[in-house]
Amino acid sequence: MSQVPQTLTFGCRLNAYESEVMRKLAKKAEVGDVLIVNSCAVTSEAVRQARQAIRKAKRAHPERKIVVTGCAAQTEAETFGGMEEVDLVIGNHEKLQAETYEKLTFDLPPEQKVHVNDIMSVRETANHLIEGLDGRARAFVQVQNGCDHRCTFCIIPFGRGPSRSVPMGLVVEQIKKLVGNGYKEVVLTGVDITSYGADLPGAPSFGVLVLKILRHVPDLERLRISSIDSIEADAALFEAFAAPCLMPHMHLSLQSGSNMILKRMKRRHLREDTLSFVAKARAIRPDMVFGADIIAGFPTETEEMFASSLSIIDEADLIYTHIFPYSRRKGTPAARIPNQVPKRFIKERAALLRKAGARRLKKHMASRLNKSERVLIEHEGMGRTEQFLPVRLTGAKTGQVISVQIGGVESEMLVGAMQGTAV
Repeated sequence: MSQVPQTLTFGCRLNAYESEVMRKLAKKAEVGDVLIVNSCAVTSEAVRQARQAIRKAKRAHPERKIVVTGCAAQTEAETFGGMEEVDLVIGNHEKLQAETYEKLTFDLPPEQKVHVNDIMSVRETANHLIEGLDGRARAFVQVQNGCDHRCTFCIIPFGRGPSRSVPMGLVVEQIKKLVGNGYKEVVLTGVDITSYGADLPGAPSFGVLVLKILRHVPDLERLRISSIDSIEADAALFEAFAAPCLMPHMHLSLQSGSNMILKRMKRRHLREDTLSFVAKARAIRPDMVFGADIIAGFPTETEEMFASSLSIIDEADLIYTHIFPYSRRKGTPAARIPNQVPKRFIKERAALLRKAGARRLKKHMASRLNKSERVLIEHEGMGRTEQFLPVRLTGAKTGQVISVQIGGVESEMLVGAMQGTAV
């Protein structure tokens, strides 16, 4: 039986970062055989999967205590508190506090299992300096949390609270520490990272933060940016795109290719804004590749509107597509829209979007044949190129960055052979 805390993570990269924080806090507090489930609330399916995983985990280890936290625990605390398999529910703010684990108490009556406070009242972002992430080749650095926008389909602001930023100096110091510990790649992450800085003195933008990192951590080999809202990109961010150590891979919070649907989603960009951003970025960095989140079957979406989402995959050359079948989330304005798209149409449209994305990815992978790529080895036998393409190869150690000659494509992975000497 394991006597060290375990984590089970759902959802975004920020959750992956925070799970590592929680695991270390719980281990330091010597909480023992506890499973911490870090949930996601982005769709009703994500909540269902978390509940299913909790039941499965309890059957596998009935003696293990289960603590549930994360966005779904924040927004649906009573749902998880009502599960007999769950021993404790803690909120998104409480989960990152050392005292939470130092005072962890189980065997509580049902009415005392839930410890979730008002996330909307939180104004500070805890600065957790992780010296390294166990078993990972890249490190995630949280620079921002929360969201001040109110997209009509999204429950996340009520799970994460208002937007708040980590001061630039602390971000730089954290990255210096990670580089000193041997990490070759750092990923900047947050809930809405391009809203970074509005709450800090002087209101520095996210682009200014990226430039500061590039200038003050010259030994960092690879800097990667997680999902961005392209409408918030400023001149400083475009300037940063030209830096060789900034990885040529951006993931866009797109959601739809239809202007009417974007307006009904209460997004701040139009289709033309996305295409303009992609073109401008590629003019600065020709090797830049893009991914995007797209929702299939948002309420009122007609076939013509869906066609606009389908066509933007080709027009913007989106090679990484995260397709989300629209999921009606209680408490969101979109859930109250009367013209909901039938589930069978949502499923069909999601499948077509995935097929289009897979076609673009396959084409891009084929274009890398017989090219030399710089690859970060994530684990034995597998690594990622600068454009985040997966590569299968042998003979390299985790954490190394090596030159690889691409010789083939198999099972949606590049196949390569090492060149030169690992660094």
